[in-house]
Amino acid sequence: MIRILANDGIDATGKSMLEAAGFFVETQNIPQEQLPEALKNFDAITVRSATKVRKDLIDACPNLRLIGRGGVGMDNIDVDYARSQGRAVVNTPAASSPSVAELVFAHLFTGVRFLHDANRKMPVEGGTKFNDLKKAYAKGIELKGKKIGIIGLGRIGKETAKMALGLGMEVLGYDVYDFETQIELNLAGGVNVKVPVKKVTLDELLAESDFISLHIPFVDKAILGKEEFEKIKKGVGVVNCARGGAIDELALVEALNSGKVAFAGLDVFDNEPTPRQEILTHPKISLTPHIGAATNEAQERIGVELANLIIDHFKK
Repeated sequence: MIRILANDGIDATGKSMLEAAGFFVETQNIPQEQLPEALKNFDAITVRSATKVRKDLIDACPNLRLIGRGGVGMDNIDVDYARSQGRAVVNTPAASSPSVAELVFAHLFTGVRFLHDANRKMPVEGGTKFNDLKKAYAKGIELKGKKIGIIGLGRIGKETAKMALGLGMEVLGYDVYDFETQIELNLAGGVNVKVPVKKVTLDELLAESDFISLHIPFVDKAILGKEEFEKIKKGVGVVNCARGGAIDELALVEALNSGKVAFAGLDVFDNEPTPRQEILTHPKISLTPHIGAATNEAQERIGVELANLIIDHFKK
């Protein structure tokens, strides 16, 4: 019997699919330092972002035949090395895209209407300074008609573009790879229409965008640093639901303090799980604890897609 360790959990539907196919699935989390020994009893491991599958772990477990990542990025897996050793590595790139894109807009709506700051201050000052707060938060703006610059037009970037176009925004797209500039929108009644995205350089995106959303994999150097913040339009809103490190956080704080950036929405951080205090306490930053794909619907899709990939691999 094929034994699978779902070390960061798996949706019940995916687990049931695997068990119905004749696999044993263990969902109890095993601490990272105990994995080299524990994994000797398993043929496959599935992870999310918490568990790391590096070269030393791969070498320690020659019996491991498959590594599965429930999600898009595989920064926590030494993918090339694993494959060079004959281990299959699979992930679920499409399953969580809508959930991440929706969180981007949760941060955008929060930023343009000051919800993050209002929710901090209303419980403290709402009873005594209600009119002062009303005046302070009465200068919100609408997203409709504004330009959103999307850095990275992969699956999640395109899903974000779809939502932006549906809201009546103009989309500017930049990617180091070529991408399709016609985005298909699925309208009510089964009507499909294609709406164009404007392909621009990074400098053009920085100069023209009212909002910027990042959708890139892990990078060694921040794509938005001090130099880039100097090029952006004053009053821009910045959202990062992609990877920690994609933004130079100290440069972001400086840009927020100067007013160059109006607000930021962050779901990922440099120092997870202990983000900088300057980030956690800044009044112009909307914060979530890396929950982009953490919806019931996304988790079920991830579980189902991962189960199918595992079943297909071992049944070949």
